[in-house]
Amino acid sequence: MGFSFEVVGAKAAESGAAGVAGGGGRRGRLALPHGVVETPVFMPVGTVASVKAVEQGVLEGIGPEDVGAQIILANTYHLYLRPGHELVRRMGGVHRFMSWERPMLTDSGGFQVFSLSGLRKVTSEGVEFRSHLDGSKHFFSPEHSMDVQIALGADIAMVFDECVETPATWERTRESMGLTHAWAQRSKDRFEAEKHRAPWFAEREGATQSLFGIVQGGMYADLRRESAARLVEMELPGYAIGGLAVGEPREVTREMIARTLECLPKDKPRYVMGVGYPDEIEEYAKMGVDMMDCVLPTRAGRHGLVFARQDGAVVRMNIKRKEYAEDQGPIDAECGCMVCRRYTRAYLRHLFVAGEALSATLNSVHNLHFYLATMDRVRRELAGGSAV
Repeated sequence: MGFSFEVVGAKAAESGAAGVAGGGGRRGRLALPHGVVETPVFMPVGTVASVKAVEQGVLEGIGPEDVGAQIILANTYHLYLRPGHELVRRMGGVHRFMSWERPMLTDSGGFQVFSLSGLRKVTSEGVEFRSHLDGSKHFFSPEHSMDVQIALGADIAMVFDECVETPATWERTRESMGLTHAWAQRSKDRFEAEKHRAPWFAEREGATQSLFGIVQGGMYADLRRESAARLVEMELPGYAIGGLAVGEPREVTREMIARTLECLPKDKPRYVMGVGYPDEIEEYAKMGVDMMDCVLPTRAGRHGLVFARQDGAVVRMNIKRKEYAEDQGPIDAECGCMVCRRYTRAYLRHLFVAGEALSATLNSVHNLHFYLATMDRVRRELAGGSAV
């Protein structure tokens, strides 16, 4: 199985609070070498080939009717530093290394290098940076990012890009965007020349990895449109919207997504990187976004923040609060996850206060289920729409 994407249903968007509608939600089917993904989809983040605190077998069963995570994300920068991409290649690729046979996506490492701030130096050739682990010096170019991602062997790789800081001037943002476009072309050229070297290539006749582009342009709608147009010219199989959820107001995030969606092909998957809270991913899916990822479900869980739904609205619950010390109810009475079926708020609070490792696992499992169930509900709502 190679790569294909089909829109099987769609509905018109409803304007949000700021009057920004986007292109309308759609139900799709994304076929990849390691399986089929029903969209819109949320991708749990497995930064170092591990979704924190959640074992792969559990991850496969989290979600409505125990369907589990359809696709997860791993991080190029972190796996390059430890254990090293060539070791992962020798182990048969990241799927075999972490015992995950469902689809996977790797990011390019661009955002992680961007987040290093004072530890990096950007030139037209690439980025020199110092490892956050030991201070050792490294260099990432578009070509090197492709080499690492091909060695890891995820179904979808991402072009190497630069994420501009927020706030940034229009001039600074356009300069950064130009670098992203040049790096995208170099990424594509290297990827097309080397993609046959994916660890599983020989085992899956006719199947290769796929490379997605990343639209940048900061918080400027005109630059977002320009960036989308440039990337669409490269005829990539899918497109991501990057550089958002980096401190800007939510209404700005929403507007940038909407304006960018207007410029992206309707017959290709559209991915917003690094967002967000459950109500946000639902809103963006109904605007026409097909794929999203975020570390929030597990990061929040490790800090005692869990999500529930009350009267149709998402609420955030700090399970460590004293008010839950004798609460016999589940996190969410309407949730069907393994945590809510078995454990009380009182017990979950006890685990957190006692510093038990099980606390991070149970909170993360619930939060992941909440996210995946949200996307499952959106897909069912979109199932009755007409194909476009």
